[in-house]
Amino acid sequence: MTTGPENGSRRDQAARATRHDGGVMTGKSSSEELGEFLRARRAAVTPQELGITPSYGDRRRVPGLRREELAELAGLSTTYYTRLERGESHQVSDAILEAVARALKLSPDERAHLYRLARALPPVRGTGHEDHVRGPIRDLVGSSLGAVVLVGRRTDILGGNPLGYALWCLTTDEIAAIGTPDAPNQARRVFLGAYSRDLFADWERQAEDLASYLRLATAERPDDLALHRLVSELATGSDDFARLWRDHPVRDCLHTVRRYRHPLVGELELNEEILRLPDDPGQRLIVSAAGAGTRSADRLALLGARAAG
Repeated sequence: MTTGPENGSRRDQAARATRHDGGVMTGKSSSEELGEFLRARRAAVTPQELGITPSYGDRRRVPGLRREELAELAGLSTTYYTRLERGESHQVSDAILEAVARALKLSPDERAHLYRLARALPPVRGTGHEDHVRGPIRDLVGSSLGAVVLVGRRTDILGGNPLGYALWCLTTDEIAAIGTPDAPNQARRVFLGAYSRDLFADWERQAEDLASYLRLATAERPDDLALHRLVSELATGSDDFARLWRDHPVRDCLHTVRRYRHPLVGELELNEEILRLPDDPGQRLIVSAAGAGTRSADRLALLGARAAG
């Protein structure tokens, strides 16, 4: 059976849209991504962590484990594991994936990412209206007492309440652009904005969280060309993003403690919860609140009063 151009998959379109920007290539096939992910994780694990004693006088040319060391830990031949890193093994079993995951000490998020790449699972399909905010969600966000911002799957800011906008220091122009094609994008603001390092006291953690999320999102949506263009833009404009992307961080951060150096109210330490909306795939509510009776609670209340005024 022949396949005409009009029947080509979106995954193929994404692969044809591959770009090299800032040393980072996006739009790769899942087998290429699998190889890069395994190499990055192998480089991140030291022999000492796994109880491997280097031979006397051993001069290592790799920062982490050698292929043969990881293959031995996973109970595989070096040849087979090398084929896996090269994306040449298309019938890998669950038992082998589990063995590799254990040897690399993968987290649950990293393990799920390994399976998605190894199985070349189909893209997560949406309705085409994932950035449309339903009225009840808009009402919920507007009536919330904490600082709330609603973001889409590409980290575009889709909505929020005045306290959320004030906490993230959105400008009047940025707020006015929400709901339009020029909506502010949190990843751009963090990696390309001149002020984000001053606002986020733990900027490196914020940056890694965003890079980790985008890594997961691109694996789920390999056919989302706009998402891949965003990754290329960030890699071109930010050496920090390019560095993080090459390290293949994979973590779905759903709660954390976030520290701010806010220009209006000073230092804040807030509990951040990220709530995925099951009926609106890709949309996430980011809710920030302070512990009762803390200095951060007083300062957040002051910021809320200023935002309301």
